[in-house]
This record gives sequence, structure tokens and C-alpha cells, in this order.
Amino acid sequence: QVRLVESGGGSVQAGGSLRLSCAASGYTFSSYCMAWLRQAPGKKREGVAVIDRYGNGNYAESAKGRFAISRDNAKNILYLEMNNLRPEDTGTYYCAADGPCWSTADPTYDYRGQGTQVTVSS
Repeated sequence: QVRLVESGGGSVQAGGSLRLSCAASGYTFSSYCMAWLRQAPGKKREGVAVIDRYGNGNYAESAKGRFAISRDNAKNILYLEMNNLRPEDTGTYYCAADGPCWSTADPTYDYRGQGTQVTVSS
């Protein structure tokens, strides 16, 4: 049974930083592309960053230069380092598995966690 558990969300002021983590279990973590998705209140879920099996990441335009996705295949953990946060980054962040590896345009993944809330105040 695939299980994805996010942590690390919180409330920060604009310009601050957060590091999200996602602990994965129930499948061969290293075999699948992973992603971080985001859903802001009243908006559709969107892709923020994706990473292939080898650690190569791609980002939504809004995240480029500020966010960094990484993975530890030995520990089955996915990370998202978020710097210079903006109020528009506010939303629920989800860890997702088994979907597009190289583009954030289609946030369709077979598995998704429960999410962790990120709130950025101005």
C-alpha cells in the first residue's frame, strides 16, 4: 500500500524559507518520478516541481530560482526547499508519485499524500 506523508509546512513571512519533506513507503521509491503539487484556496491543483528517478528536477515558472526539489532514495524521502517565499505561494502542498517526470504542466499522479499547509504573510 503506497503511503506518502508530508511534513514541514507552517506559517512564515514573505522572504522566509521552509523545507518540506515527504516520507514514502509501500513501493519502490527509487523507481518512480515524484512531484510536489500545490493547491491554493479556490484554485486548481498545480505542479510546482517534479523530479525523475535520477534526481533531475524541473519547476513551474513561479518556482524557478527559489525552490529546489531533491530526493534521498536510500531513505525514501522527497524534499522541497523553498526560499524567498511569497504570499502567492500560500496553499496546501502535496507530495505525489507515479506521474510526469519532466513537466509540471500536468499534475496527474497516481498517488498523493494528505498535504501540508504553507501560509506566507506579507
